Amino acid sequence: MTEADALETPYTRIQGVPELATPTAALLRAALVAGWRDFRAAPAFGLIVAVLCLVAGWSMVGITVWAGHTFWFVLGVFGFPLAAPFAALGTYEVSRLRGMGERPTVGRVLQVLWAERGRQLPLLCALMMVMLLFWFFLGHMIFALFMGLKPMTNIMSSADVFLSVDGLMMLGLGTAVGAGFALVLFAICVIGLPLLLDREVDYVTAMITSFAVVSANPVVMLGWAAFIAVILLLAMVPAFLGLLVVLPWLGHASWHVYAALKSG
Repeated sequence: MTEADALETPYTRIQGVPELATPTAALLRAALVAGWRDFRAAPAFGLIVAVLCLVAGWSMVGITVWAGHTFWFVLGVFGFPLAAPFAALGTYEVSRLRGMGERPTVGRVLQVLWAERGRQLPLLCALMMVMLLFWFFLGHMIFALFMGLKPMTNIMSSADVFLSVDGLMMLGLGTAVGAGFALVLFAICVIGLPLLLDREVDYVTAMITSFAVVSANPVVMLGWAAFIAVILLLAMVPAFLGLLVVLPWLGHASWHVYAALKSG
């Protein structure tokens, strides 16, 4: 850490990766409870981020209707879980501060996130963004492969196209590929993101550590990934309004998963 970083960073980080315990279903349930408690105690930052995601979701629908292609909406829906970790960073810091007995404020959280701009966290976030963009590109290629010669109308009248043989094959392959992207992203970020916020490590070490935890405990961690994916998709159903609660809650809970593994 440089002298400038030390002056700018609101807290001193410990060097290296902590020893991590084995995740269990009980640990995940406790993290969800603790995450809900944090959200109720300090909802401001989580709600700010959730509102931004809500506006982004509504904009996605508006662009879909304007462009007249339901494909973009489907692609965005299945791509959203890839982008969700970005929204969790602020809630990580809120939970971290509360765990230290400090009072989180929007200003303090923004100060910490701003201090990350020259550190390792943006590099992992950049990799996440590249994966998201590549998913959109690949999703478009899958669409062209199966539906390139079929006329697409607007979102209100083109649903039948997706129920055709080609449409169902496209949705099946696209869902499988999207799930693969989401799984890889989950594996490198579920521990990697909070680790980078908490410790002085490089982003490659953070990704390797996170992947090692997931690969060593596939049943529990894949169950956690499935829970996150399902609840995020369900939260998007009522006009994305469910994200106002689910997104901050899962963000706080994800930090508590890391914190419990670190202290366990």
